[in-house]
Amino acid sequence: MNEQRPAGGYDSDPKGKLAVSDRDRESRQVLSDRDEFSQGEQRILDVLTRGLSREFPNPARIGCPGSTVLRGIAFRKLRLAEVDQWLDHLSSCSPCYQEFTQLRSQAASRRRRTQVWLATAAILILAVAGWLWVRTQHAPQPPQTAVLDLRELSVARGENPAQAGQRPLELQRSAKHLVVDLPIGSKEGTYDLALLSNTGDQLLSAAGTAQLRDHLMVLRAEIDASGVSPGLYFLALRQPGLEWNRYPIRVF
Repeated sequence: MNEQRPAGGYDSDPKGKLAVSDRDRESRQVLSDRDEFSQGEQRILDVLTRGLSREFPNPARIGCPGSTVLRGIAFRKLRLAEVDQWLDHLSSCSPCYQEFTQLRSQAASRRRRTQVWLATAAILILAVAGWLWVRTQHAPQPPQTAVLDLRELSVARGENPAQAGQRPLELQRSAKHLVVDLPIGSKEGTYDLALLSNTGDQLLSAAGTAQLRDHLMVLRAEIDASGVSPGLYFLALRQPGLEWNRYPIRVF
C-alpha cells in the first residue's frame, strides 16, 4: 500500500510528527532575500510561496501566463496592476513558481554584474580625474613676465626700417607683465609702448613708468599679447610727445 504524503510540503517522521520537506525548505531559502523587492513585489512573492507550499503540479501548464509575464515580474518590468490578473493562477501553479525563481536568480545575477560594472567605471573615472588634476597641478606654466633687454640694440627708425643684422627680441603671447631694460641714457618717467606691424599698424598699446634700479633704467608695463598672431613685429617706445623708437621683436 502506497504511503500518502501530507499536503503542504510536510513529511512525517518515524514518530508521526510533521517535518518540513527539503523542497519546501529550499523554496523558503530562495525567498529569504526579501529586501530586493518592494512592498508590491513582496505580495507577489508571498502568493508564489503559498503556491509552492501547496505543491500544485501543472505539467500541461494550463492557464499559465507565459514566460514573458514571469520574466517581467522577475526583472521588475511589470507594474503590480499588470500582474493582478495572474495572482490566482500563480498561487496554485508550482511550475510557474519554479520558472519564476530561475528568472529571479538570473535577474539578481544581472543586477550584481551591473553594480560591479558601475563601481568599476566610477573607480576608473575617479582615477582618470585624479591623474588629470595632478598633471594639471604639476604641468609647467607659461611665463607670465617677459624681460626685454634693449641696452645693446640699435634703434630702428623710419616708416619701414630694415632689420638686417639685428636679432629680434622675443615675446611669448602668454606674458602679462613686461620688464624692459632701456638703452643707456634713457630718462625716468612715463613711456608709451606699442606693438606695430611691418606696415606701421598698431596692434596693441600700453603705458608704463621707467625708474632707475641698480644703475639700470627699468620700464615696467602690463600687456596682453594673447590676441596677436605669431610673427615678426616692432616694439615701439617713446616718451609722450617724442618720436617712436622701434625694435624688431618676434611674438611666439
